[in-house]
Amino acid sequence: MTIATLFVSCGKKAEQADPIDTTTQDAEQILALPDTALPSATAVSYTLEIVDTTISGELQSLENLYDGKEGWFTFRGNPLRNADFGGTVTGTPSRVVKDWQFNTSFDASKTSMGTWGGGTGWTGQPLYLRSTGEIIVASLCGRVYFLNFADGTETRTSIDVTNPIKGTCSLEPTNRRLLFVGQGIPKVPPMGQIAIDLKRHERVFFSGADRKAGRSWGAFDSSPVRVGDFLFWPGENGTIYKYKVQDSTITLHTAMRYRCRGVAPGVENSLCVYRNYGFFGDNHGNIICINLSTMRPVWHYDNHDDIDGSIVCEVEDGVPFIYSGCEVDQQGAQGICHFVKLNGLTGQPVWEQQIQCRKLNFGGKHFDGGLYCTPLLGKGDCADLIFANICQREGRSNADFTAFSKKTGEVVYRTALNAFAWSSPVVFLNEKGQTFIFTGDSSGNAYLIEGRTGKVLFREHMVNNFESSPVVIDNHLVVGSRGQEIYRFSIE
Repeated sequence: MTIATLFVSCGKKAEQADPIDTTTQDAEQILALPDTALPSATAVSYTLEIVDTTISGELQSLENLYDGKEGWFTFRGNPLRNADFGGTVTGTPSRVVKDWQFNTSFDASKTSMGTWGGGTGWTGQPLYLRSTGEIIVASLCGRVYFLNFADGTETRTSIDVTNPIKGTCSLEPTNRRLLFVGQGIPKVPPMGQIAIDLKRHERVFFSGADRKAGRSWGAFDSSPVRVGDFLFWPGENGTIYKYKVQDSTITLHTAMRYRCRGVAPGVENSLCVYRNYGFFGDNHGNIICINLSTMRPVWHYDNHDDIDGSIVCEVEDGVPFIYSGCEVDQQGAQGICHFVKLNGLTGQPVWEQQIQCRKLNFGGKHFDGGLYCTPLLGKGDCADLIFANICQREGRSNADFTAFSKKTGEVVYRTALNAFAWSSPVVFLNEKGQTFIFTGDSSGNAYLIEGRTGKVLFREHMVNNFESSPVVIDNHLVVGSRGQEIYRFSIE
Protein backbone atom coordinates (compact mmCIF):
# COMPACT_ATOMS: atom_id res chain seq x y z
CA MET A 1 0.00 0.00 0.00
CA THR A 2 1.29 3.43 -0.86
CA ILE A 3 0.23 6.89 0.27
CA ALA A 4 0.24 10.02 -1.83
CA THR A 5 -0.64 13.53 -0.70
CA LEU A 6 -1.68 16.23 -3.16
CA PHE A 7 -1.56 19.86 -2.01
CA VAL A 8 -3.79 22.36 -3.82
CA SER A 9 -3.77 26.08 -3.06
CA CYS A 10 -6.80 28.33 -3.28
CA GLY A 11 -5.01 30.22 -6.05
CA LYS A 12 -5.16 27.27 -8.43
CA LYS A 13 -6.65 28.26 -11.76
CA ALA A 14 -10.12 26.81 -12.11
CA GLU A 15 -11.36 25.21 -15.25
CA GLN A 16 -14.45 26.48 -16.99
CA ALA A 17 -17.20 23.89 -17.05
CA ASP A 18 -18.28 22.51 -20.39
CA PRO A 19 -21.98 22.59 -21.21
CA ILE A 20 -23.73 19.51 -19.79
CA ASP A 21 -26.44 17.66 -21.64
CA THR A 22 -28.68 16.28 -18.92
CA THR A 23 -31.77 15.79 -21.03
CA THR A 24 -30.84 12.38 -22.42
CA GLN A 25 -29.39 9.37 -20.71
CA ASP A 26 -28.67 5.76 -21.65
CA ALA A 27 -31.26 3.62 -19.90
CA GLU A 28 -28.56 1.13 -18.92
CA GLN A 29 -25.99 3.66 -17.69
CA ILE A 30 -26.07 6.63 -15.36
CA LEU A 31 -23.75 9.21 -16.85
CA ALA A 32 -21.05 10.79 -14.70
CA LEU A 33 -20.94 14.56 -14.43
CA PRO A 34 -17.72 16.19 -15.68
CA ASP A 35 -14.50 16.39 -13.68
CA THR A 36 -14.11 20.14 -13.69
CA ALA A 37 -13.62 23.07 -11.33
CA LEU A 38 -15.64 26.25 -11.71
CA PRO A 39 -14.08 29.62 -10.77
CA SER A 40 -15.85 29.65 -7.39
CA ALA A 41 -13.94 26.50 -6.40
CA THR A 42 -10.80 28.60 -5.90
CA ALA A 43 -12.29 29.62 -2.53
CA VAL A 44 -11.44 26.11 -1.30
CA SER A 45 -7.86 25.11 -0.56
CA TYR A 46 -7.39 21.42 0.10
CA THR A 47 -5.11 18.42 0.30
CA LEU A 48 -5.89 14.93 -0.92
CA GLU A 49 -4.27 12.11 1.00
CA ILE A 50 -4.65 9.07 -1.24
CA VAL A 51 -3.95 6.24 1.16
CA ASP A 52 -3.84 3.44 -1.39
CA THR A 53 -2.76 4.43 -4.89
CA THR A 54 -3.12 0.82 -6.11
CA ILE A 55 -6.92 1.15 -6.00
CA SER A 56 -8.69 3.45 -8.44
CA GLY A 57 -10.97 5.98 -6.81
CA GLU A 58 -13.17 6.21 -9.90
CA LEU A 59 -16.83 5.43 -9.25
CA GLN A 60 -17.65 2.45 -11.46
CA SER A 61 -21.38 2.64 -10.71
CA LEU A 62 -23.64 5.58 -9.93
CA GLU A 63 -26.70 3.46 -9.19
CA ASN A 64 -28.80 4.52 -6.20
CA LEU A 65 -28.20 1.68 -3.74
CA TYR A 66 -30.88 2.98 -1.33
CA ASP A 67 -34.04 2.24 -3.27
CA GLY A 68 -36.22 1.71 -0.20
CA LYS A 69 -37.42 -1.75 -1.12
CA GLU A 70 -35.64 -3.37 1.81
CA GLY A 71 -35.99 -0.53 4.29
CA TRP A 72 -34.42 2.80 5.19
CA PHE A 73 -30.68 2.64 5.72
CA THR A 74 -29.40 6.23 5.97
CA PHE A 75 -30.53 9.69 7.04
CA ARG A 76 -33.64 10.80 5.13
CA GLY A 77 -33.69 7.50 3.26
CA ASN A 78 -31.40 7.98 0.26
CA PRO A 79 -28.45 9.93 -1.19
CA LEU A 80 -30.67 12.84 -2.30
CA ARG A 81 -31.72 13.23 1.37
CA ASN A 82 -35.25 13.90 0.14
CA ALA A 83 -37.09 11.82 2.79
CA ASP A 84 -39.08 9.90 0.18
CA PHE A 85 -40.16 7.29 2.76
CA GLY A 86 -43.47 6.67 0.99
CA GLY A 87 -45.68 7.38 3.99
CA THR A 88 -49.40 6.73 3.39
CA VAL A 89 -52.71 7.46 5.09
CA THR A 90 -56.35 7.00 4.23
CA GLY A 91 -58.65 9.98 3.89
CA THR A 92 -57.94 12.98 6.12
CA PRO A 93 -56.06 11.95 9.27
CA SER A 94 -57.00 13.66 12.51
CA ARG A 95 -54.80 12.24 15.24
CA VAL A 96 -51.41 10.85 16.22
CA VAL A 97 -51.54 7.73 18.39
CA LYS A 98 -48.72 6.29 20.49
CA ASP A 99 -48.29 2.57 19.73
CA TRP A 100 -45.34 1.69 21.97
CA GLN A 101 -42.48 3.13 23.98
CA PHE A 102 -39.01 1.69 24.56
CA ASN A 103 -36.64 3.06 27.18
CA THR A 104 -32.91 3.13 26.55
CA SER A 105 -30.29 3.13 29.28
CA PHE A 106 -29.47 6.45 30.93
CA ASP A 107 -25.82 7.49 31.16
CA ALA A 108 -25.31 9.99 33.98
CA SER A 109 -21.57 10.35 33.32
CA LYS A 110 -20.31 13.90 33.28
CA THR A 111 -18.42 14.95 30.16
CA SER A 112 -16.74 18.21 29.19
CA MET A 113 -20.06 19.08 27.53
CA GLY A 114 -22.43 17.96 30.27
CA THR A 115 -24.49 14.84 30.88
CA TRP A 116 -26.19 13.26 27.87
CA GLY A 117 -28.47 10.63 29.39
CA GLY A 118 -30.20 8.46 26.83
CA GLY A 119 -32.90 8.40 24.19
CA THR A 120 -31.90 10.27 21.03
CA GLY A 121 -30.88 13.81 20.07
CA TRP A 122 -30.28 15.70 16.83
CA THR A 123 -30.44 14.11 14.27
CA GLY A 124 -31.03 10.66 15.77
CA GLN A 125 -33.17 9.19 12.97
CA PRO A 126 -33.81 5.44 13.35
CA LEU A 127 -33.19 3.00 10.50
CA TYR A 128 -35.57 0.26 9.37
CA LEU A 129 -34.64 -3.21 8.09
CA ARG A 130 -37.71 -4.69 6.43
CA SER A 131 -36.38 -8.25 6.07
CA THR A 132 -36.10 -8.65 9.85
CA GLY A 133 -38.72 -6.09 10.88
CA GLU A 134 -36.12 -4.27 12.93
CA ILE A 135 -35.67 -0.68 13.96
CA ILE A 136 -32.00 0.25 14.50
CA VAL A 137 -31.30 3.36 16.53
CA ALA A 138 -28.15 4.78 18.14
CA SER A 139 -28.60 6.51 21.50
CA LEU A 140 -27.11 9.34 23.51
CA CYS A 141 -26.36 6.72 26.17
CA GLY A 142 -23.68 5.29 23.86
CA ARG A 143 -25.48 2.12 22.79
CA VAL A 144 -27.03 0.91 19.52
CA TYR A 145 -30.44 -0.72 19.93
CA PHE A 146 -32.33 -3.23 17.77
CA LEU A 147 -36.10 -3.12 18.25
CA ASN A 148 -39.06 -5.03 16.88
CA PHE A 149 -41.01 -2.57 14.71
CA ALA A 150 -44.29 -4.29 15.67
CA ASP A 151 -44.08 -4.04 19.46
CA GLY A 152 -40.87 -2.22 20.45
CA THR A 153 -39.21 -5.18 22.17
CA GLU A 154 -35.50 -5.82 21.72
CA THR A 155 -34.62 -8.23 18.90
CA ARG A 156 -30.89 -8.41 19.68
CA THR A 157 -28.61 -7.40 22.49
CA SER A 158 -27.69 -3.73 22.28
CA ILE A 159 -24.09 -2.85 21.39
CA ASP A 160 -21.99 -0.53 23.54
CA VAL A 161 -20.12 2.04 21.41
CA THR A 162 -18.73 3.89 24.46
CA ASN A 163 -19.45 7.52 23.54
CA PRO A 164 -22.78 9.31 23.05
CA ILE A 165 -24.23 9.21 19.53
CA LYS A 166 -26.07 12.32 18.30
CA GLY A 167 -26.32 11.67 14.57
CA THR A 168 -27.98 9.02 12.41
CA CYS A 169 -26.14 5.75 11.81
CA SER A 170 -26.07 4.16 8.36
CA LEU A 171 -26.51 0.57 7.19
CA GLU A 172 -24.47 -0.82 4.29
CA PRO A 173 -27.16 -1.12 1.59
CA THR A 174 -25.89 -4.02 -0.57
CA ASN A 175 -25.54 -6.81 1.99
CA ARG A 176 -26.94 -5.04 5.07
CA ARG A 177 -24.08 -6.39 7.17
CA LEU A 178 -22.03 -3.36 8.21
CA LEU A 179 -23.54 -0.68 10.41
CA PHE A 180 -21.67 2.64 10.45
CA VAL A 181 -21.88 4.74 13.62
CA GLY A 182 -20.29 8.13 14.32
CA GLN A 183 -19.46 9.14 17.88
CA GLY A 184 -20.56 12.63 18.89
CA ILE A 185 -19.24 13.43 22.38
CA PRO A 186 -15.88 12.36 23.88
CA LYS A 187 -16.95 10.78 27.17
CA VAL A 188 -13.96 8.47 26.73
CA PRO A 189 -11.60 10.07 24.19
CA PRO A 190 -10.89 9.75 21.38
CA MET A 191 -14.04 9.96 19.28
CA GLY A 192 -14.17 8.39 15.86
CA GLN A 193 -15.98 6.40 13.19
CA ILE A 194 -17.17 2.90 13.98
CA ALA A 195 -18.21 -0.06 11.81
CA ILE A 196 -20.20 -2.88 13.41
CA ASP A 197 -20.47 -6.29 11.75
CA LEU A 198 -24.09 -7.27 12.41
CA LYS A 199 -23.40 -10.92 11.52
CA ARG A 200 -20.73 -11.13 14.19
CA HIS A 201 -22.56 -8.55 16.34
CA GLU A 202 -19.37 -6.72 17.22
CA ARG A 203 -17.27 -3.69 16.38
CA VAL A 204 -14.82 -4.39 13.53
CA PHE A 205 -13.48 -0.89 12.82
CA PHE A 206 -12.65 2.26 14.76
CA SER A 207 -10.93 5.23 13.14
CA GLY A 208 -9.74 7.02 16.25
CA ALA A 209 -8.45 10.59 16.16
CA ASP A 210 -7.08 11.96 12.88
CA ARG A 211 -3.87 13.78 13.80
CA LYS A 212 -3.62 15.23 10.28
CA ALA A 213 -7.03 16.91 10.41
CA GLY A 214 -7.13 20.69 10.30
CA ARG A 215 -9.58 20.88 13.20
CA SER A 216 -9.21 19.04 16.51
CA TRP A 217 -12.93 18.43 17.17
CA GLY A 218 -13.36 14.86 15.88
CA ALA A 219 -17.11 14.24 16.14
CA PHE A 220 -19.09 12.48 13.40
CA ASP A 221 -22.77 13.50 13.40
CA SER A 222 -23.00 13.02 9.63
CA SER A 223 -24.76 9.88 8.34
CA PRO A 224 -22.36 8.28 5.79
CA VAL A 225 -23.55 7.28 2.33
CA ARG A 226 -22.46 4.53 -0.07
CA VAL A 227 -21.88 5.29 -3.79
CA GLY A 228 -20.45 2.54 -5.98
CA ASP A 229 -17.74 0.70 -4.04
CA PHE A 230 -17.08 3.60 -1.69
CA LEU A 231 -18.49 5.04 1.51
CA PHE A 232 -18.34 8.83 1.98
CA TRP A 233 -18.22 10.17 5.53
CA PRO A 234 -17.81 13.90 6.38
CA GLY A 235 -16.33 14.80 9.75
CA GLU A 236 -16.41 17.79 12.07
CA ASN A 237 -12.61 17.94 11.82
CA GLY A 238 -12.45 19.58 8.38
CA THR A 239 -12.09 16.29 6.51
CA ILE A 240 -14.22 14.27 4.09
CA TYR A 241 -13.35 10.56 4.19
CA LYS A 242 -13.70 8.10 1.31
CA TYR A 243 -13.63 4.42 2.30
CA LYS A 244 -13.44 1.34 0.07
CA VAL A 245 -16.14 -1.12 1.16
CA GLN A 246 -15.75 -4.82 0.48
CA ASP A 247 -17.82 -7.52 2.17
CA SER A 248 -17.42 -6.89 5.91
CA THR A 249 -14.39 -4.57 5.76
CA ILE A 250 -13.78 -0.89 5.10
CA THR A 251 -10.39 0.67 4.32
CA LEU A 252 -9.56 4.33 3.91
CA HIS A 253 -8.93 5.31 0.30
CA THR A 254 -8.80 9.14 0.36
CA ALA A 255 -8.96 11.88 2.98
CA MET A 256 -9.90 15.30 1.58
CA ARG A 257 -8.87 18.00 4.07
CA TYR A 258 -9.96 21.52 3.23
CA ARG A 259 -9.94 25.13 4.35
CA CYS A 260 -11.90 28.21 3.34
CA ARG A 261 -10.54 31.65 4.17
CA GLY A 262 -7.71 29.89 6.02
CA VAL A 263 -10.01 28.00 8.40
CA ALA A 264 -10.84 24.29 8.54
CA PRO A 265 -14.60 24.13 9.26
CA GLY A 266 -16.56 21.15 10.53
CA VAL A 267 -19.37 19.29 8.77
CA GLU A 268 -22.34 18.09 10.84
CA ASN A 269 -24.85 17.50 8.05
CA SER A 270 -25.06 14.42 5.84
CA LEU A 271 -23.58 14.38 2.34
CA CYS A 272 -26.20 14.86 -0.39
CA VAL A 273 -25.34 12.98 -3.60
CA TYR A 274 -26.43 13.31 -7.21
CA ARG A 275 -24.55 10.99 -9.57
CA ASN A 276 -20.84 11.60 -8.84
CA TYR A 277 -21.34 15.03 -7.24
CA GLY A 278 -21.55 15.36 -3.47
CA PHE A 279 -22.93 18.46 -1.72
CA PHE A 280 -22.39 19.54 1.89
CA GLY A 281 -22.50 22.63 4.09
CA ASP A 282 -20.25 23.42 7.05
CA ASN A 283 -20.24 25.46 10.24
CA HIS A 284 -18.75 28.50 8.51
CA GLY A 285 -21.51 28.74 5.91
CA ASN A 286 -19.63 27.17 3.00
CA ILE A 287 -21.67 25.06 0.58
CA ILE A 288 -19.28 22.91 -1.44
CA CYS A 289 -19.76 20.48 -4.32
CA ILE A 290 -17.06 17.83 -4.80
CA ASN A 291 -16.52 15.23 -7.51
CA LEU A 292 -16.73 11.95 -5.61
CA SER A 293 -14.46 10.16 -8.07
CA THR A 294 -11.57 12.61 -7.69
CA MET A 295 -12.55 14.26 -4.35
CA ARG A 296 -11.80 17.67 -5.91
CA PRO A 297 -14.07 20.69 -5.40
CA VAL A 298 -16.36 21.53 -8.34
CA TRP A 299 -17.83 24.77 -6.97
CA HIS A 300 -18.27 26.82 -3.78
CA TYR A 301 -21.12 29.02 -2.50
CA ASP A 302 -21.00 31.25 0.58
CA ASN A 303 -24.22 30.94 2.58
CA HIS A 304 -23.05 33.21 5.41
CA ASP A 305 -23.45 31.18 8.63
CA ASP A 306 -23.45 27.74 10.26
CA ILE A 307 -25.21 25.04 8.21
CA ASP A 308 -26.38 22.00 10.19
CA GLY A 309 -29.44 20.83 8.25
CA SER A 310 -28.58 18.48 5.38
CA ILE A 311 -28.79 19.66 1.80
CA VAL A 312 -31.73 18.29 -0.21
CA CYS A 313 -31.63 17.63 -3.96
CA GLU A 314 -34.44 17.46 -6.52
CA VAL A 315 -34.02 16.96 -10.26
CA GLU A 316 -36.03 19.26 -12.55
CA ASP A 317 -35.90 18.67 -16.32
CA GLY A 318 -32.66 16.75 -15.95
CA VAL A 319 -30.95 19.39 -13.78
CA PRO A 320 -30.26 18.81 -10.05
CA PHE A 321 -31.28 21.69 -7.80
CA ILE A 322 -30.32 21.80 -4.14
CA TYR A 323 -31.86 23.52 -1.12
CA SER A 324 -30.03 24.65 2.01
CA GLY A 325 -30.46 27.08 4.88
CA CYS A 326 -28.25 28.50 7.63
CA GLU A 327 -28.60 29.35 11.30
CA VAL A 328 -28.09 32.59 13.15
CA ASP A 329 -24.92 31.62 14.99
CA GLN A 330 -21.77 33.56 14.09
CA GLN A 331 -23.84 36.60 13.15
CA GLY A 332 -24.50 37.34 16.81
CA ALA A 333 -27.70 37.63 18.83
CA GLN A 334 -29.71 38.54 15.73
CA GLY A 335 -29.22 37.89 12.06
CA ILE A 336 -30.58 36.35 8.88
CA CYS A 337 -31.43 32.78 8.00
CA HIS A 338 -30.50 32.52 4.32
CA PHE A 339 -32.60 29.79 2.68
CA VAL A 340 -31.39 29.18 -0.87
CA LYS A 341 -32.03 27.15 -3.99
CA LEU A 342 -28.92 26.52 -6.09
CA ASN A 343 -28.20 24.89 -9.43
CA GLY A 344 -26.36 21.74 -8.39
CA LEU A 345 -24.22 21.71 -11.52
CA THR A 346 -22.85 25.23 -11.12
CA GLY A 347 -23.63 26.50 -7.62
CA GLN A 348 -25.45 29.49 -9.10
CA PRO A 349 -28.39 30.73 -7.00
CA VAL A 350 -31.93 30.41 -8.34
CA TRP A 351 -33.39 32.31 -5.39
CA GLU A 352 -32.62 33.34 -1.82
CA GLN A 353 -35.16 33.90 0.95
CA GLN A 354 -33.89 35.98 3.89
CA ILE A 355 -35.61 35.50 7.25
CA GLN A 356 -34.78 37.64 10.28
CA CYS A 357 -34.12 35.38 13.29
CA ARG A 358 -32.48 35.56 16.70
CA LYS A 359 -30.81 33.41 19.34
CA LEU A 360 -32.78 32.17 22.34
CA ASN A 361 -31.51 31.93 25.92
CA PHE A 362 -33.23 29.13 27.77
CA GLY A 363 -32.28 27.25 30.92
CA GLY A 364 -28.86 28.84 31.05
CA LYS A 365 -28.06 27.82 27.47
CA HIS A 366 -28.38 29.60 24.14
CA PHE A 367 -30.03 28.15 21.07
CA ASP A 368 -29.32 29.52 17.62
CA GLY A 369 -32.10 30.74 15.38
CA GLY A 370 -32.73 29.83 11.76
CA LEU A 371 -32.75 26.39 10.19
CA TYR A 372 -31.64 23.23 12.01
CA CYS A 373 -33.91 20.69 10.35
CA THR A 374 -33.46 19.15 6.94
CA PRO A 375 -36.05 20.65 4.55
CA LEU A 376 -38.90 18.50 3.24
CA LEU A 377 -39.76 18.44 -0.46
CA GLY A 378 -43.49 18.60 -1.14
CA LYS A 379 -45.23 15.63 -2.80
CA GLY A 380 -48.63 15.08 -4.37
CA ASP A 381 -50.76 18.23 -4.20
CA CYS A 382 -47.78 20.07 -2.65
CA ALA A 383 -45.25 19.19 -5.35
CA ASP A 384 -44.62 22.92 -5.87
CA LEU A 385 -43.65 23.52 -2.22
CA ILE A 386 -40.74 22.87 0.11
CA PHE A 387 -41.16 22.92 3.89
CA ALA A 388 -38.88 23.71 6.84
CA ASN A 389 -39.04 24.55 10.53
CA ILE A 390 -37.52 28.02 11.03
CA CYS A 391 -36.53 28.86 14.63
CA GLN A 392 -37.03 32.14 16.50
CA ARG A 393 -38.17 34.38 13.67
CA GLU A 394 -38.29 38.14 14.33
CA GLY A 395 -37.78 38.04 18.10
CA ARG A 396 -40.16 35.15 18.75
CA SER A 397 -39.25 32.26 21.06
CA ASN A 398 -40.87 29.54 19.00
CA ALA A 399 -40.55 28.13 15.49
CA ASP A 400 -42.65 28.44 12.35
CA PHE A 401 -43.45 25.49 10.15
CA THR A 402 -42.95 27.29 6.85
CA ALA A 403 -44.00 26.49 3.29
CA PHE A 404 -41.91 28.00 0.48
CA SER A 405 -42.50 28.04 -3.27
CA LYS A 406 -39.91 25.85 -4.99
CA LYS A 407 -40.05 28.14 -8.02
CA THR A 408 -39.55 31.54 -6.37
CA GLY A 409 -38.69 30.97 -2.71
CA GLU A 410 -41.73 33.01 -1.69
CA VAL A 411 -43.19 32.19 1.73
CA VAL A 412 -46.60 30.65 1.00
CA TYR A 413 -47.64 30.34 4.65
CA ARG A 414 -46.33 30.01 8.20
CA THR A 415 -47.82 27.83 10.91
CA ALA A 416 -46.70 28.77 14.42
CA LEU A 417 -45.35 25.98 16.61
CA ASN A 418 -45.29 26.11 20.41
CA ALA A 419 -41.48 25.95 20.78
CA PHE A 420 -38.30 25.95 18.71
CA ALA A 421 -37.97 22.95 16.41
CA TRP A 422 -34.91 21.05 15.21
CA SER A 423 -36.69 17.84 14.17
CA SER A 424 -37.12 17.35 10.42
CA PRO A 425 -40.73 17.09 9.15
CA VAL A 426 -41.98 14.01 7.30
CA VAL A 427 -44.79 13.55 4.79
CA PHE A 428 -47.77 11.23 4.33
CA LEU A 429 -49.98 11.08 1.21
CA ASN A 430 -53.55 9.80 1.01
CA GLU A 431 -55.24 8.01 -1.89
CA LYS A 432 -56.04 11.36 -3.53
CA GLY A 433 -52.45 12.59 -3.42
CA GLN A 434 -53.23 15.06 -0.62
CA THR A 435 -50.29 15.88 1.63
CA PHE A 436 -50.19 15.66 5.42
CA ILE A 437 -47.08 16.47 7.43
CA PHE A 438 -45.93 15.37 10.84
CA THR A 439 -43.45 17.48 12.78
CA GLY A 440 -42.48 17.96 16.41
CA ASP A 441 -40.99 20.69 18.58
CA SER A 442 -38.44 20.80 21.39
CA SER A 443 -41.13 20.87 24.08
CA GLY A 444 -42.50 17.52 22.93
CA ASN A 445 -45.55 18.74 21.00
CA ALA A 446 -46.60 16.67 17.99
CA TYR A 447 -48.30 18.33 15.00
CA LEU A 448 -50.24 17.00 12.05
CA ILE A 449 -50.51 19.69 9.38
CA GLU A 450 -52.45 19.87 6.13
CA GLY A 451 -49.69 20.50 3.61
CA ARG A 452 -51.60 22.65 1.13
CA THR A 453 -53.01 25.13 3.64
CA GLY A 454 -50.91 24.88 6.81
CA LYS A 455 -54.02 24.05 8.84
CA VAL A 456 -53.21 22.21 12.08
CA LEU A 457 -55.25 19.00 12.24
CA PHE A 458 -53.68 17.72 15.46
CA ARG A 459 -51.56 19.37 18.17
CA GLU A 460 -50.76 17.64 21.46
CA HIS A 461 -47.94 17.37 23.99
CA MET A 462 -46.80 13.74 23.68
CA VAL A 463 -43.16 13.34 24.74
CA ASN A 464 -40.34 15.07 26.61
CA ASN A 465 -38.68 16.49 23.50
CA PHE A 466 -38.80 16.11 19.71
CA GLU A 467 -35.26 16.89 18.61
CA SER A 468 -34.57 13.79 16.53
CA SER A 469 -35.97 13.16 13.06
CA PRO A 470 -38.48 10.35 12.41
CA VAL A 471 -38.32 7.40 10.05
CA VAL A 472 -41.62 6.56 8.30
CA ILE A 473 -43.07 3.12 7.54
CA ASP A 474 -46.53 3.10 5.91
CA ASN A 475 -48.78 5.18 8.25
CA HIS A 476 -46.36 4.86 11.17
CA LEU A 477 -43.30 6.73 12.32
CA VAL A 478 -40.58 5.89 14.82
CA VAL A 479 -38.73 8.69 16.60
CA GLY A 480 -36.77 9.17 19.80
CA SER A 481 -36.83 11.77 22.55
CA ARG A 482 -34.17 13.30 24.80
CA GLY A 483 -34.22 11.39 28.09
CA GLN A 484 -34.63 7.66 27.51
CA GLU A 485 -37.52 7.11 25.14
CA ILE A 486 -37.99 5.71 21.63
CA TYR A 487 -41.60 5.78 20.31
CA ARG A 488 -43.71 4.40 17.52
CA PHE A 489 -46.68 6.54 16.49
CA SER A 490 -49.51 5.91 14.03
CA ILE A 491 -51.17 8.57 11.90
CA GLU A 492 -54.95 7.96 11.87
